[in-house]
Amino acid sequence: MTHHSSALASLRGLALGDALGAQFFVPDNLRRLADRRLPDGEWPWTDDTEMACVLHAELVRRGRVDQDALARAFAVRHDFDRGYGPSTNRMLRLVRQGGDWRTLAAEPFDGQGSWGNGAAMRVAPLGAWFAADLDAVVEQAARSAEVTHTHPEGVAGAVAVAVAAAGAATLERPEPADFITFVRDRTPAGLVRERLGAAVESASRTDSRAVGRALGNGRLVSAPDTVPFAIWSAARHLDDYAAAFWSTASAGGDVDTTCAIVGGIVGVRAELPTGWVGHVEALPTWWREVIEAARLK
Repeated sequence: MTHHSSALASLRGLALGDALGAQFFVPDNLRRLADRRLPDGEWPWTDDTEMACVLHAELVRRGRVDQDALARAFAVRHDFDRGYGPSTNRMLRLVRQGGDWRTLAAEPFDGQGSWGNGAAMRVAPLGAWFAADLDAVVEQAARSAEVTHTHPEGVAGAVAVAVAAAGAATLERPEPADFITFVRDRTPAGLVRERLGAAVESASRTDSRAVGRALGNGRLVSAPDTVPFAIWSAARHLDDYAAAFWSTASAGGDVDTTCAIVGGIVGVRAELPTGWVGHVEALPTWWREVIEAARLK
């Protein structure tokens, strides 16, 4: 696969994980989750997919992360109704009104910036795009994160997910422990990396609910509470999208985001279930126009 096709496969896997995962916030669908049955109807995607589409489109346009351009694009494409968190809604609204994204991104946590999982949820296609150059994966993932998440843990979460997507694109058939170690060893020091170490120790476990309780299933919406479990789940099912999804979703928590992260990693190499794809809301018209314009060049 080329870096273009790998990134596109990652984006489609991310969107499917996000859209299907989001359906299990609906109480009427919880029985279906327990029985591993799909919800009926169309599955709308959330802010996870919208921001991933923005990031992917910027890579198609520029081939790298231009932070000023990415911040403007996030603000312009921001749809309030897609489930953004309050601080991100505020920031993107203020950027549209002329605010400085660097100042706004650094405001949370008394000037440390956000350590939420928002930078990690959108970054997998970037990891697939730069998969042949791990130094570029780390650098560009950090740059993409800093636009909204300047806290070191928020950046580390994005780096870890991008490295995982790169590993999914380049590693042959890694054992789960080896895959998680590959990610951990390239993740900046801190809590995300420490919990990835715990994920290595849990690599042989099969109970995703128990591992989610131990590592964090995204319930706290932070990078340390989300990313290590998602990497663990992806590592356990790198070549089986359906198994990866059900394992991740069964752990509960921030299901759309954990499933978006896992879908973006596993989607690089595993086929998406054909009976699932037709339920996913179409990706944005503006994104399709960017892709079509790139093909004409």
